[in-house]
Amino acid sequence: MNKLSTVLHKAPKRLSAAIAIIAAAIIVPASLFAWGPSRQTFTTAAPANYVTFNSITDNPTQGDERNFVQVRDAAASNTTYADSISLAAGKEYVVFVYFHNNASSSLNADGSGIAHGAYVKAQIPAVVANNGSAKAVGYVGATNANPTQVWDDVTFSNTTGGDIALRYVPDSATIHSFGAVDGQTMSNNIVTTGAPIGYDALNGDLPGCNQYAGYVTFRVKAEQPNFTVQKQVRLAGTTNWSKTVAAKAGDTVEYMIQYQNTGTTEQDNVVVKDTLPAGISYVNGSTQVKNTTNPNGKTINDGLTTGTGVNIGNYTAGSNAFVKFSAKVAADSTLPCGNSTLVNTATVETANGSKQDTANVTVSKVCQPNQISVCDLTTNTIVTIPDTSFDSTKYTKDLSKCTTTPTPPVTPPTTPPELPHTGIGTGVATFLGLGSLIASIGYYVASRRATLGL
Repeated sequence: MNKLSTVLHKAPKRLSAAIAIIAAAIIVPASLFAWGPSRQTFTTAAPANYVTFNSITDNPTQGDERNFVQVRDAAASNTTYADSISLAAGKEYVVFVYFHNNASSSLNADGSGIAHGAYVKAQIPAVVANNGSAKAVGYVGATNANPTQVWDDVTFSNTTGGDIALRYVPDSATIHSFGAVDGQTMSNNIVTTGAPIGYDALNGDLPGCNQYAGYVTFRVKAEQPNFTVQKQVRLAGTTNWSKTVAAKAGDTVEYMIQYQNTGTTEQDNVVVKDTLPAGISYVNGSTQVKNTTNPNGKTINDGLTTGTGVNIGNYTAGSNAFVKFSAKVAADSTLPCGNSTLVNTATVETANGSKQDTANVTVSKVCQPNQISVCDLTTNTIVTIPDTSFDSTKYTKDLSKCTTTPTPPVTPPTTPPELPHTGIGTGVATFLGLGSLIASIGYYVASRRATLGL
């Protein structure tokens, strides 16, 4: 059997150089990799006497053929092929699958060394979880091969901060060979049921020997669907948006929800919903959407604050939309006393999940405090105070603690400005004095009469 190096010498220089560079990059110790199934191995000097694939352990350019699947960044050179790679969102990667019918060339004459129904197939993981890894598996087989199918894999790891979806790039599968099929595009069935390979044609017939060996390459893209949601608010008639705004009872406020596709895939049928808190009511007919289709804004239906929300359409990677609407703060009589924060929540739903953000309206209401009856622990009396003045160290709401009625304080007498008079009152004394005086005068007159003999 001719060595692959001899075939490379005879092949067109462009193809020979490409295979040589790839092969040189992937010669590695067999013990480092996983492949299957377990099978009989051969050497270049002693090939198989039947149809079997990728079982020679000392291929001068490929090394151990059981390691026949590698991967590289599509923007990197062929010398960077490896058995594992770290993903980056939005990048494409080239997967390499080597094939070689190890049957001796001497068996081609009678047809016993020719593989029939030969194919290459690949299984690509749909998702590589964040901080995880997943394997892509390449298969080579034929209906008359022993074993009928062999496989090898490569590992994709992901530390991007979000899940990565791996997508086969349609029409990217290409066969590379020294035969007439070199450079032909293969069927997209390579990632489903498998795509036929060959030498003179892609008909599944592949003779044994290095001369008929080749490889298939195809591309996968690391897609990362992602998006952001931002919610802001402002007082109607003002221009500055913020996360929180102070309002009064009866004020009208405006909310804005921004959606942006920050991933690498298109997101279709994006739905926006909004949940209003108690104390805020939606202004009918106020919802508008602004995007590339409606750069000046368009009024849309009023389902935004209902359970269904509104469908704002489809968005390619990097595109965005704004949804704006008005709402009214409740009347003062319906608001609770004190300072209140009314939290409004916006939700954006896509096929890749949902996200939320909030904006707040703060309102204040001054109320007269309620009056309550308590027991004053200092005076042991029941008193009425504002409920906001209650202090458990001074009062108790257990009125039974005030069952003892306190003795009212004694008011000391007021000292008069002069000592009180005793005996007969002044008026009586005056009357009696006048009478005595008259009586004395009468006695005196009588005495004089008696004396004078009158």
